[in-house]
Amino acid sequence: MKLDLSFIWQALLQLLTAVPTTIAITAVSIVCGLVIGTVVALIRINSVPVLNAAAVAYVTFIRGTPMLTHLLLVYFGLPFVIDAICTNFGWSFRSVSIPMIGFAYIAFSITAGAYLSEVVRSGLLAVDKGQIEAAYAVGMTTTQAIRRIVFPQAFAILLPNLSNGTISMLHGSTLAFTVSVVDINAKSQIIASSNWKFFESYIAAAVIYWGLTFLIERMTAMAEKRIQTYNRGGVA
Repeated sequence: MKLDLSFIWQALLQLLTAVPTTIAITAVSIVCGLVIGTVVALIRINSVPVLNAAAVAYVTFIRGTPMLTHLLLVYFGLPFVIDAICTNFGWSFRSVSIPMIGFAYIAFSITAGAYLSEVVRSGLLAVDKGQIEAAYAVGMTTTQAIRRIVFPQAFAILLPNLSNGTISMLHGSTLAFTVSVVDINAKSQIIASSNWKFFESYIAAAVIYWGLTFLIERMTAMAEKRIQTYNRGGVA
């Protein structure tokens, strides 16, 4: 087998059209997952009755099952729930109106939420409680203390793990092709299907994924540098 370098370049250019889809899946999953994870983390830290048990069950189940399983459960199960609710209330909306990428958004957000809840929880617990007491001493409310004291410090602590989680979701987004979402991975298969040059096509896809991963790592490094400069009292 002879490696076709020219086809790798051609495939690389064609794959760029699928990059926005992959970035969208990753970004939505991380943002929504961070919101879910923060709520779950706060519930577990404060041991909220009933909700704490539900949060533990959610995290345990998601972390103990494959990401692909989450996607398939949402893809095949959510339509039944949506259609049943809409029928019960007499609404005209049906699950067929949901774009395929919507199922990927929901499933991957649920997945990210469970993993990021542990990241957020560890970050919040790492903040010295004495600083919270000091915030109360100067007249801050609990909400103000969390927003101004706890969250900024916790974010600085959890940033490296958040970066790793983002990279994991980027790589995990390749599973979206199983529900007909044309991301980078799916596009590489489509490109190669006409001439069976799958090896070259996957090399091109790997280069793009590596580039996106490198970009995330560099952005994280820059953010960490700015945070360190700010914490030292300098100008970022």
